[in-house]
Amino acid sequence: MTGRDRPLFLLSFRQRDELAAQAARAGWRVVAARRGEGADHRFLASGAAVAVVDARGSVAEGLAATRALAPVTSAHGAALLALVSRDDTGRLGEFYDAGATHFLASPMREVEFVQALRFAARHAQRIGSDAHRATGEPLGWRYDPALRSLQLTPALAAMLGLSAAPSLRTMLRHVEAADRGAMRGALARLRDGIQATAFAHDLPGAGRVVEHLQRDARTGRIHALIERLGEVDASAVVRDVLTGVRDDAGMRRWLTRRLEDAQPVGVALIALGRFDMVNTAYGRDAGDSVLRAASTRIADAVRAVLGRRATLARMGGAEFLVAAEGADVEALTAAAKAIEEALTRPFVIGDVIAPVGARIATATARPGDDAAALLRRASEALAGEDDDSRAIPLDALAVDLRRAMEAGEIELRMQPQVAVATGAIVGVEALARWRHPQHGEVGAETLFAAATRAELEVALSEHVQRLALAQAARWPASLRQLRLSVNVTAADVARSGFADLFLDWVDSSGFPRSRLTVEITEGGLIDDLGEASRLLSELRAAGCRVAIDDFGTGYSSLAYLKALPLDYLKVDRRLTQDITGSARDRIVVRGVIDMARSLGLTVIAEGVETPEQLDLLAKEGCQYYQGYLCAEPLTLPELLALVDSV
Repeated sequence: MTGRDRPLFLLSFRQRDELAAQAARAGWRVVAARRGEGADHRFLASGAAVAVVDARGSVAEGLAATRALAPVTSAHGAALLALVSRDDTGRLGEFYDAGATHFLASPMREVEFVQALRFAARHAQRIGSDAHRATGEPLGWRYDPALRSLQLTPALAAMLGLSAAPSLRTMLRHVEAADRGAMRGALARLRDGIQATAFAHDLPGAGRVVEHLQRDARTGRIHALIERLGEVDASAVVRDVLTGVRDDAGMRRWLTRRLEDAQPVGVALIALGRFDMVNTAYGRDAGDSVLRAASTRIADAVRAVLGRRATLARMGGAEFLVAAEGADVEALTAAAKAIEEALTRPFVIGDVIAPVGARIATATARPGDDAAALLRRASEALAGEDDDSRAIPLDALAVDLRRAMEAGEIELRMQPQVAVATGAIVGVEALARWRHPQHGEVGAETLFAAATRAELEVALSEHVQRLALAQAARWPASLRQLRLSVNVTAADVARSGFADLFLDWVDSSGFPRSRLTVEITEGGLIDDLGEASRLLSELRAAGCRVAIDDFGTGYSSLAYLKALPLDYLKVDRRLTQDITGSARDRIVVRGVIDMARSLGLTVIAEGVETPEQLDLLAKEGCQYYQGYLCAEPLTLPELLALVDSV
């Protein structure tokens, strides 16, 4: 067996899909990962002869992954290829010491990468001889569209109790309905010309798996290699507590089954406080430790109050959800109090004691609720009384929203973005406002909360984007050098064909792509980061620029930084305003700015209100800012007057 006949294990923190496609075009069966946690177990499960660690732009994480992989690659006669940026070649000695057997420096051409894989595979063949991985027979299948035939590997056929050549309908029964959308999306990407992609789902007998799909461009056949995740703690942070539900998808399935059976269900949504600051100040390992400790505390508190009728999941980032059958408001309130007391105690991180705290909201199922409705109500309750959506009934706004869009009541304000070094206004962010006939001006947060309630989030987002483009295309000469930033939601990212639609709107408006920035809000949970990365890459290739907005307050800041192709990082106003606080607060902000600049991102600080904040941000290397120190969000005449006066 040659090295190339075996799978290839690829770990890339920033360019996974691009490298996987290159390897697939050269005939490799790629098992690709974007996170370093559990990489050694995933390599063993893959049966690969070559492991690739792409450390470009992520040297520290690349070294850590190399150290983790080296013992298992060495023990199994495999090669370990490290990819580094040209500027980091001075650290090749560290990769050698960590256990890498080969290296390749970027920039590199595709042919150079493929040849490096061939050299590494030959090394593995000679060193490893015919050493086999302790993984048993592979799980996989092959589909020939010309013959409409499906062929399973013996191990997969035996596990599912199927023949080696079952019908497609029979095979589809083994993919849960909730996971079929992800499967259809992966197959659509192959039809669109992408050679390698993947999707995750539950598989009877194997638990959670990832199916790595590759399309043979010559024959059109689709090959699948199935990677088990059941033996790998893929999230690296969530314990299997109470009834064993681990993640958002599993919890939603749990809720759906009970709500469909009309069982009474109550939930408590928990958001850890200041978690992003822990991650930034002390590192991801410290953040993972806090999440592990928090999950244990929550589980213990819930078990004491609700017993075994409750289950716990991590919904993403630093949010957990407790769900319980037959729990009334009184029981949920008691559970929430117990959880709050448990999380109020400080967490110990090495030699440091870190107070974290949490916000907790509860909700009980109503007749006709599905899982999404119940979770949405809990999420709205978590926003708290400080959220201005509490002041105006969302239901009333939701009913009136479509009429408001048609009546032209949705307006724009433009907030200037200013160069720190020169004080020049270089761009604006378009912000939506609702000029409501009864309630006056309604802000963007309440406006989009109402849109979500009315299931008009995508329609409102499109309305605002097109309105901003149309207005900016008609700007007078004094504004024609400014960049325009428009917001894109997680729902937009999930929309099929959004990149093409958006670019059509841009071109139809006449506004130049080169002056347009797309801001994706970090607080919005994106289910498929691979798909989001592909979409944003299309927008960048078309001439637009991409920013991550509100960085430091949402679900998965570091995951977004690693996964998405970005140009700008916008520091959330709460972090910005912390810079004048304690020495530790300033260290956190400095860490965010340093991290962004080391990744080649331009930094924009939001919410700058005082000269002191601006001075400290400038000293830390922040390049741009927006906030009330320059101006509040302005109407077009106000913006014109400000630009003319500068």
